[in-house]
Amino acid sequence: MDKLRVGIGYDSHRLVQGRKLILGGVDIPHEKGLHGYSDADVLLHALMDALLGAAALGDIGQHFPNTDEAYKDADSLELLKKVLGLIEKDGYEPVNADITLVAEEPKVAPHIGHMIVNIEKAGMPEGSVNIKATTGEGMGFVGRGEGMACMAVALIRRLD
Repeated sequence: MDKLRVGIGYDSHRLVQGRKLILGGVDIPHEKGLHGYSDADVLLHALMDALLGAAALGDIGQHFPNTDEAYKDADSLELLKKVLGLIEKDGYEPVNADITLVAEEPKVAPHIGHMIVNIEKAGMPEGSVNIKATTGEGMGFVGRGEGMACMAVALIRRLD
């Protein structure tokens, strides 16, 4: 078995009226929120897929299907805890994660510290999470303010 393994995650969701905007487990004031079956936390969804990919354990859709009522409006921080439990059960632990959120607005920089604290409290090692934010520069669905996207890379290591 490989001692170190890396995974990449990506997620995107539409912005819609009538939903809270939750990013990294933080409720961010904004006139629109992300549409999805769970809380649609695009940042945590990308992170979970990166962790699952590193462990070769599939993706969040396999573990938390949108056909299961148990995951309707689910808190993605709770789902992240489950993903971290799955990779630990498989004999791995997280090393670090680098996450890039792509969103035209709102400005998320003031909330990044709180997001990192939430992710570390869910089980990522202290000092192991980096979050960056950028815009779509007016291009594509992100640039038009129709949605948000997020990419994440995660490194895990064998526990033996």
